[in-house]
Amino acid sequence: MSDGQRLFVGGRWVEPDGGHYPVTDPATEETVGRAPEASPAQVREACAAAREALGAWSRTRPEERAAVLGRAADIIRGRLVEYAELARAETGATTGTARAMQVGVAAARFRRYAAVEPAEWAIAPQINEAGPMGRAGVMGALAIRQPVGVVACVTSYNNPWANPAGKVAPALAMGNTVVVKPAPQDPLSVYRMAEALQAAGVPPGVVNVVSGRDVAVGEAAVGSDDVDMVSFTGSTAVGRRIAEVCGRGMKRQLMELGGKGAAVVFDDADLASAVAGIGTTFSFYSGQICTAPTRVLAQRGVYDRLVGQLASYAARLTVGDPGAPDTVVGPVISAAHRARVESYVELGRKEGAQVVAGGERPPLDRGFYVAPTLLAGCSNDMRVAREEIFGPVVCVIPFDEEDEGVALANDSDYGLIDYVWSGDVARAFRVARRLRAGGVGINTVGRNMEAPFGGFKRSGVGRDVGSYALHAYSEVQSIVWPG
Repeated sequence: MSDGQRLFVGGRWVEPDGGHYPVTDPATEETVGRAPEASPAQVREACAAAREALGAWSRTRPEERAAVLGRAADIIRGRLVEYAELARAETGATTGTARAMQVGVAAARFRRYAAVEPAEWAIAPQINEAGPMGRAGVMGALAIRQPVGVVACVTSYNNPWANPAGKVAPALAMGNTVVVKPAPQDPLSVYRMAEALQAAGVPPGVVNVVSGRDVAVGEAAVGSDDVDMVSFTGSTAVGRRIAEVCGRGMKRQLMELGGKGAAVVFDDADLASAVAGIGTTFSFYSGQICTAPTRVLAQRGVYDRLVGQLASYAARLTVGDPGAPDTVVGPVISAAHRARVESYVELGRKEGAQVVAGGERPPLDRGFYVAPTLLAGCSNDMRVAREEIFGPVVCVIPFDEEDEGVALANDSDYGLIDYVWSGDVARAFRVARRLRAGGVGINTVGRNMEAPFGGFKRSGVGRDVGSYALHAYSEVQSIVWPG
């Protein structure tokens, strides 16, 4: 174990004022490394460094910025196995997930924004008739996109590679500078990302990383006068507090918050497809993902069969060491989070739900494991059906007619990603259009990484991914001139 990770501020690796704290492997409960605890003053220094670097970086030609991102992608891809092993140890993700969905996706995102074409972010010139204050004839008008400025990127613990990369890469591509505040549970991977960017030639101050367990660290970043925009991924409760600060300072915000995805399964659905899709809640990040279909709405004609097949599916999943090749379900992030998930399962019992799979802690000597759990006989007013559990727990609710299924799906504080399974494609699309969610999957839980991503209601504000991220990290400026 090293002496401890240092902060990355203004292009320098800086000793933290608050010392270091241990990062724990959730599978072994052993220490992975020692993360730095920044002081609020050091966070403000990072924000000031980003402000100082903004002018030169924003004036850099897009092709030069793209070249830096491309080199970073190559470095990350070249160190995939090394980086994935750290990610696996920090998060408890399986080896396959750490390689493909964490580090692999991060490299792909840097590569994608290294290939930005001007047509993706420029707005076509417009010629408009002069208004009553103008001379006769026409005025030329050009709408272009400018960088927002300094972006504070506050990232989630469930994916310390793909999530920060999805913020940093498009922000840098558009000429912004960034201060990244990673989740305290797994920040070491984000520092490896900073190393890759530094090696790729990112100028001092363009990328800064500060971490800490104290809430004052994040508060200092969000509240800094040098920060123009906050991009946050995390819980709705924290997002609301951040939004209040952004509102007082009139700061731009991009919020990817909680989810309670509804999976509407009709009588004519392909059950094998539905079970496989819904079953990802048990395995993918052990349910610690906001897009998971955790609230299953099953039409009466298929309800019993769906519950039975989901229970069998959950019981077959191998829970254990995420480094083992046959493991499907790893641990959750911490002992505290395991206790929280288990408390929801117990709450479901008290509310009258039937535990048809899981419900007990797996018989493992160490690690923060939760058995894949299926709660049947639920109603939409139960807390287990309304609140984000963020673990491998699925609840099933019956419905009769299409209108009832849609009403139940929409009866939620959240609206991130919903799902529809039906053999009638016309009905599936009709229902999808009625769902109050930022995205809808039809007969799949897959995502198109160029499609806009974001939520309705308390699931967030704004859209990113693909070209939509370029819009999110830029401001529109209009320039007019005499025709």
